[in-house]
Order: sequence, then structure tokens, then C-alpha cells
Amino acid sequence: MINSALFAFLHFLAVFGIFATVFFEWQTMSRTPTLAEALRIQVCDRGFGIFAAVVLVVGFLRVFYFEKGHAFYFSNPVFQAKLTLFVLVGLLSIYPTVRFIKWGAQTKQGLAPAVSAAEYTRIMLMLRAELVLLLGMALCASLMARGVGL
Repeated sequence: MINSALFAFLHFLAVFGIFATVFFEWQTMSRTPTLAEALRIQVCDRGFGIFAAVVLVVGFLRVFYFEKGHAFYFSNPVFQAKLTLFVLVGLLSIYPTVRFIKWGAQTKQGLAPAVSAAEYTRIMLMLRAELVLLLGMALCASLMARGVGL
């Protein structure tokens, strides 16, 4: 019982970490990011990747070992929707992550990254979409906790 609670806590902590890092990137991103802002965004994006990995590993451990079992979850359409939203968040995060990694050449030289208007617009669109989809995942989790989809 304690292991189940511990893994649930780790899962929730990682989910909150994902939301916090994406929100921080969205809040910090500007048309002309300073070097300090760019470095913070890069650190946040690495955190996002770590939190996403923790969510996946701990989530699947919960599904297969600590909760109701994989048959219960994988037959639930709300769980399937939640996983689909998670995959979509991951796919949407690719473009910003690649851009933030490419900033590394400039930030290592102590320079702020040059961000075109189109790049800024795309990054902001992706970050906003990620936040909306993450909220959708929270809705799915709430519905599942109330037995919807069974």
C-alpha cells in the first residue's frame, strides 16, 4: 500500500513538473530573449524531458504493478485518450526542444539567441497547445478517478 502511494506521489510530482516547465517556458519566451532567459528556458526544457521520462516510467509501473492492472487501464477509453494527449504533448514539444538545443551554439558563446518572428510564433503556438493538452490530461485523470469509461 505504501509503495502504491509513493509511486502515485512520484507520478503526480512529475506531472506537475511537466506543467511547470512548459508554463515557465511559455512565460519566459520573448521575441528577443536575453542570454539569461535563453539559458533558463534551456534548463527548463531539460527538466521537461526528465519529468516526461519519470511520468512514463512511473506511470507504466503503476499500471502494471501497483494499481488495477494493465487490462483495466488499456480497455478504458479515457485512459487511452490520456495517453494519446501525452503523446501529442511529446510530439508538439519536439520543435521547441530542437530550437532550444540549437540556441546552445550562441549561448555557449555568451550570446542571446536570434529568434525570427516566425520561430517565435511557432514556439509560442506549440507551448500554448502543450498547456491546453496537459489540462486535457488532467481532465481525463479526473474522469478516470470517478469511474468514467468503465
